[in-house]
Amino acid sequence: MTCADAVTNAPGQAAQRKVGPGGPTEDAALPERKGERTRRRILTAARRKFAEVGYERATIRAIATEADVDKSSVIQYFGSKQDLFREAVHWQIPHDELTTSDPGQTVENRLRSMLDTWAADPDSPMAVLLRTSMTSDEAAELLRRHLTVQVTDHIAATIDAPDARLRAALFSAIMMGLAAQRYLLHLPDLAEAEVEDIVRIATPLLRSLIAPEM
Repeated sequence: MTCADAVTNAPGQAAQRKVGPGGPTEDAALPERKGERTRRRILTAARRKFAEVGYERATIRAIATEADVDKSSVIQYFGSKQDLFREAVHWQIPHDELTTSDPGQTVENRLRSMLDTWAADPDSPMAVLLRTSMTSDEAAELLRRHLTVQVTDHIAATIDAPDARLRAALFSAIMMGLAAQRYLLHLPDLAEAEVEDIVRIATPLLRSLIAPEM
């Protein structure tokens, strides 16, 4: 019997879990894994509900029902509807993975990544934030800040040309406009277009913004 196996508790102390060479036993890890699953389920339900009825009309009770958990669980994990919303619609653009030494390839990578994300999940954080921003000042302000930090600031820093921030903002506007018209408004000419055709036609336009020929 090892020292770890032989640990006993003084009277009145709660029983302690055994600890093996690799850390807590499997039993000790189960509550954490269950908690993470519950947390993800709440976030998924929140995105669906925010996308369906908007930020203002979505309630913690309705989100809890959608997630099949108690209202108290939502509050326990996220505190408030505002904090839940902020986490549910947060997304991170993998700039390092998308950026190459070739501006044209970088644009193509960004286009494909955005189109793939929207096509794979209509209730992705990006999609939900864009939808809710149309009817909520809270969501609109969050979208403005997110686009500024995630897109404009980063892309402007890579542009070696006059009006770098304006160019980056135009790049962002075209990308978001494309996403909105293809996946939210379902405009036929964009919604029915092949991804390859969109990439082929849009890449030179977007490249001219971030790497103009001087």
